[in-house]
Amino acid sequence: MSFSSPLLTDLVRRVPPPSRPTGGQGDWAAVEASLGTRLPSDFKALVATYGRGEFCDVIGLCTPFGEDNPVRLTADLLEDYGPSREMFPERYPYPLFPEPGGLIAWGLTDVGHHLCWLTVGEPDSWPVVLWSRDDDHEEYDCCATDFIEGWTSGRIVSEVMPDDEGLAPWFDAAREEVHVYVPLSEGPLPYPERLRILREELAPTVDRGSFHSPYNDSRQDHFATVETGWRLTYETAYGHQIRVAFPPEDSERARRAVLGAVASMGCEVLSTNTVHGAGAWGPTP
Repeated sequence: MSFSSPLLTDLVRRVPPPSRPTGGQGDWAAVEASLGTRLPSDFKALVATYGRGEFCDVIGLCTPFGEDNPVRLTADLLEDYGPSREMFPERYPYPLFPEPGGLIAWGLTDVGHHLCWLTVGEPDSWPVVLWSRDDDHEEYDCCATDFIEGWTSGRIVSEVMPDDEGLAPWFDAAREEVHVYVPLSEGPLPYPERLRILREELAPTVDRGSFHSPYNDSRQDHFATVETGWRLTYETAYGHQIRVAFPPEDSERARRAVLGAVASMGCEVLSTNTVHGAGAWGPTP
């Protein structure tokens, strides 16, 4: 198998990349010299197109660029897991780079699975190995770009990495964000009507999944604004509240939009707090 550019074209068509990728550019020759191996050409194009961030809140790319990058592309699986392998060799059916044919992680999932290359042969022919945190392994005869395109389209199905069936796939670029919690009074309208008003006030929006407990009326509805990329959760699961995440420069705009929507919903704002409990957006209206 060799890299084919239509793979990235198909992925971009299905999952729009950010206009300004975070950590998408740098000196690949220096990276390869540091790692001690050449890297697949499709992955370099993938990083240049999307940069650091997450596909569908599940797959995060390990990129080599950016001083503040917490998910840097390294070749340290042997260093991290070598001692454990000595005690439980049956859990490690693959060698770990720089051992010949060893695994290098190019991605991480939201629950701690590693997406790896099996470094056998030329880099553009390296297959993908999904290594779960429970030490299950799935091998795919495709490149990183093809794996992501296949997973987001439903063509590739993993036993350990479920998808959000029915949702349009997305990519969130890594960025600094402010997280504000807005507890609310109940208000006279039923939950579905309040949710409808909230999304109409912030339109256009796109679904990011939902949860409705089979045991009680607790709910969570996740969505994002199309134009600004704010991420919101409206819920009763942890109290009646709105959670919103946005870049710091959008704070005043987000304040006006969210609090205006709350008024249209017929609810009262009880407080506005950051994720750490500190006050946000000034005095509660």
